[in-house]
Amino acid sequence: MPFSLTPKDSSFYPLFTASAENLVAATDVLSEFIHDHARRAELADRLRDLEHTGDQSTHAIFRQLNTSFVTPFDREDIYRLASNLDDVMDFVEAAADLVVLTGLGTLPAEMSQQVALLQRAAQTTAEAMPRLRSLKGLSDYWIEVNSIENEADKLYRRLLSRLYSGEFDALEILKLKEVADQLEEAADAFEHVANVVETISVKES
Repeated sequence: MPFSLTPKDSSFYPLFTASAENLVAATDVLSEFIHDHARRAELADRLRDLEHTGDQSTHAIFRQLNTSFVTPFDREDIYRLASNLDDVMDFVEAAADLVVLTGLGTLPAEMSQQVALLQRAAQTTAEAMPRLRSLKGLSDYWIEVNSIENEADKLYRRLLSRLYSGEFDALEILKLKEVADQLEEAADAFEHVANVVETISVKES
């Protein structure tokens, strides 16, 4: 085992955990947003606040990365992990913002299901982040997130099929597809987070 007189900076672990826990809060608010038409403006504001909180976490990780002499794993992987967590938040906030800006009313049931999958991915990710310190018991995490992302892909295709079935008018299709795309991107970003964790685990094992 290599020996180093300089200890590795362990301050990244709580920062990653905080970033992931912020995504749990955001997907929970998004679930409320989807179902509670009367409070959409208020809930969209809450999501914007959570997005700012997420940005602060990301910037804290980047600042720590720039000042740490010895990092717990590759700098590039730390950067990618922080960036991908931030991407999830951006897509979640954008989906809600588009609903408000385009004046959409009742959303297709498939969108509620998309958000439920994002909630599962967020919870799974938040539970996994503290395990980065030991890098133990993480394979179940990335397998589960990959499975969730596969479900999200199938659901997205089903939703597109419904949008183009003649049930919706042309303008509504455009609006709904924009929102669906953001939710699908969020699911993809969760998978990107899991892929980085898998890469870290392989490198450090």
